Amino acid sequence: MKQIEQTYIIKAPVSEVWKALTDGPTAERWGAAPAKVNAIEGGEFSYWDGDIHGVYTKLVHNKLIEQDWYGHDNPTWKYNIIFTFEEEDNATTVHMVYSGNILNEQKDIKDWQEYYFDPIKRLLEQQA
Repeated sequence: MKQIEQTYIIKAPVSEVWKALTDGPTAERWGAAPAKVNAIEGGEFSYWDGDIHGVYTKLVHNKLIEQDWYGHDNPTWKYNIIFTFEEEDNATTVHMVYSGNILNEQKDIKDWQEYYFDPIKRLLEQQA
């Protein structure tokens, strides 16, 4: 099983970064509309009208999100996502580990940046 690790620094409090990944209306504000999110262990999430969807498998408030994740390219393939968060000086470091049957590592790296983290950074850093 392949994995991709990425680290992003977002100039916003960890509570706001957490909310961007666990709150449907906030996810819609960064571009994942329509989004449905039930951020409890075993709760489901859906972005872009189900194009990306899955289940929260573990949550430690403002510290850790683990998800089983499914995408439109290969809808029966399960991926695992782990986000960890650290806050320092009103900036949050998000470390992401994405694992599964990754076919095109460069495309996936670009997609995480373009569809998730760049829009989240734009939204939250404009608010700050």
